Amino acid sequence: MSEDSARVSKVNTASNSQLSSVGKLLAAILAGGLLCALALAPFAAAGAWMVNSSVETMNSNLQDISANDKLPQTSTITDRNGKPIAWIYKQHRYEVSPSDISQEMKDSIVAIEDRRFYEHNGVDIRGTLRAVLANFASGGVSEGASTINQQYVKNYLLLINAKDDEDRSAAIETSIPRKLREIRMAGDLDDKLSKEEILARYLNLISFGHNAYGIEAAARTYFGIPAKKLNTAQSAFLAGVVQSTSSLDPYTNPDRAKDRRNAVLQARVAAGTLTQADADQAAAQPLGVLKEPRTLPNGCIGAGGSGFFCDYVMEWLAKQGLNQDDVASGGYTIKTTLDPVAQKAAEEASATYVSPETPGVSEATNFIAPRNNAHEVVAMASSRTYGLDSSKHQTVNPVTHSLQGHGAGSIFKIFPAALAIQDGMGLDTVLAVPHRLEIDGMGNGGADNCPPGKYCVENASAYKSQMTLKEALATSPNTPFVKMLKDVGVKRSVDLAVKLGLRSYAEKGSYNQDTSLADYIKDNNMGSFVLGPTPVNPVELTNVAASIADNGRWCEPLPVLSVTPANGQPVPLKKTPCEQALAPDIAHALANAMGSDVSRGTASAAAAQTGWNGPLSSKTGTTETNYSAAFLGFTPGWAGTSYIFNDEGKASSLCTAPVRQCSTGDLFGGREPAMTFFSASNQAIGAYGGPRLPDYDPKYNRGTNPPAPPAGSGRNNQNQRPSGGGTGSNPDSNRPAPNNRPPLINPDLNGLRQSIEDLLRSFG
Repeated sequence: MSEDSARVSKVNTASNSQLSSVGKLLAAILAGGLLCALALAPFAAAGAWMVNSSVETMNSNLQDISANDKLPQTSTITDRNGKPIAWIYKQHRYEVSPSDISQEMKDSIVAIEDRRFYEHNGVDIRGTLRAVLANFASGGVSEGASTINQQYVKNYLLLINAKDDEDRSAAIETSIPRKLREIRMAGDLDDKLSKEEILARYLNLISFGHNAYGIEAAARTYFGIPAKKLNTAQSAFLAGVVQSTSSLDPYTNPDRAKDRRNAVLQARVAAGTLTQADADQAAAQPLGVLKEPRTLPNGCIGAGGSGFFCDYVMEWLAKQGLNQDDVASGGYTIKTTLDPVAQKAAEEASATYVSPETPGVSEATNFIAPRNNAHEVVAMASSRTYGLDSSKHQTVNPVTHSLQGHGAGSIFKIFPAALAIQDGMGLDTVLAVPHRLEIDGMGNGGADNCPPGKYCVENASAYKSQMTLKEALATSPNTPFVKMLKDVGVKRSVDLAVKLGLRSYAEKGSYNQDTSLADYIKDNNMGSFVLGPTPVNPVELTNVAASIADNGRWCEPLPVLSVTPANGQPVPLKKTPCEQALAPDIAHALANAMGSDVSRGTASAAAAQTGWNGPLSSKTGTTETNYSAAFLGFTPGWAGTSYIFNDEGKASSLCTAPVRQCSTGDLFGGREPAMTFFSASNQAIGAYGGPRLPDYDPKYNRGTNPPAPPAGSGRNNQNQRPSGGGTGSNPDSNRPAPNNRPPLINPDLNGLRQSIEDLLRSFG
């Protein structure tokens, strides 16, 4: 090619480039003018043909944005003193009013995002044209054209209304129809809301990084302060980070974050809301963010030792009609019944007596305070760590509040005992204690060499041949209670167990798909019921104790005191009416009948070892071959249980000191379960009335209709002692009976004593 030809080609190329640039400029100006015109025009005018098909959707979206009732906010679960124990959220956000946002923050976001915010009507025509020209001049996108109104609309549709990826894509698509809808909605929003409200809503909505949505969460996350206390430099940083929360992250890109902060400060100077001297002073400061972002753990997994209780709270709220999604977006403050002192004591005691990483075995410890016409769950703990690391035997299974293990053992003897007292048996009534009992019509098997059609039970070693009901409850031989169960009836005993607290036993599916545990036991008239061989829900077992302590009245275990949304109006909570499961005088007599366990019964060694001092109604329990063991104790103001059981893999007998799976079990309810209860209770029971027994009518010593005494009741065999065993034995008497037991009282002498007491009362 000749030199002239080359020069001509370059000239033509330059001319074409200039024409192209002019064309682009004209197109840009026309496009900007078109957008502005359409923003000002009635909706049915020039832009209608582009958005007509989405009018209904747009109106619906605008209505949602105006109502502002879908903004996800963080819910906080607190203990009874108001201290947070867990947070539940979809987006970590706390909505605050305009007055709770510092003016420095408002001025910063306006200066950098929408300088003419207070002058335009939602759409900045001048700003749109300026942005078009600036972008043309730079050959790229150097300046945005969206107002705060427009950004609010876009972010609301993206973060709040979008239900799936398709909705999210539609909210940010780069199309003219989408832009036109955004412009029109931004203008309409300006007609509905004040500038202050629009600005506050925008700041409450947007993301600031590190899972902080909204200015309040951002201020807490980066600076550990509320939004109303943000100063000039802090506000400039937060206003700047909105542009790109990843590239301006102060923990990974501190220099870029600082440069952006300083750019915001200069934008304020240009906007006239900050002097140059103040801007320079703020720019000289370090970023000042926390050493690491103060992010909130999300869900019960962040509740530590209270994780099981948190899970129980969420289950209870679901029954109230507040499901996981409702709580995670509702911004509720959920004040629970949890007593931090009792909870810490329960956690420490459980982990002390059963190691959290022991394979195959765990302990559940619950405490309930019967008061205020409710049974308040004040502590719920497990030896297991609430977590997801299975290599450390962590779990999120509801081991504290669902059917677990192989049963509470001889604790179930209290059910026929209550009915026997109700039917007339006295606390001092003498019972026969044969070594072995073979009985018809109460199931099959049991102890070795049991004849067909019989249920057989034995005491593992010798007991006195006779003892009072009170002694029997303290030392726990098996044979008199199986006889007692036959007398009062399996059906009545099971029904009482359900009424007092074992409510899941009556639920279909608790035994198999079609049958409840209660129906199965009653249908088969199972004599073994009194020896507690069936799984128990630990918190329900605790509520049995609470019901007896509460004058025989059952109330639903209550984990929540109040639920308050962000608007401050408490949510009405449905309360299940309490029920009188056992007459108060019978409950008081039973509580006193259970009062010797800690002084001279199966729990006395544990009480002494842990420094327990004072009266307590209690019962130990151990199942066949020591597969599980439990302790139940209560006073009029305090009720609790500790339950150790196989919790994973293959079930095995359990051994003591330390608790573990083993081939031949020697764990009993009077060992680690009792020590856990006493250790925890020592720390907390003072706030609930301390150790004591309820008052009761002395007539229940003799009984209101005592049965005939067994043959030879006037003789005592003091040389016989109780010992341990399983379903066909006596697992709860794991220590010899003391030699200083008081002599048995002959029923006839009981009657004489009762007559004397009645006579003395008649004289005042």
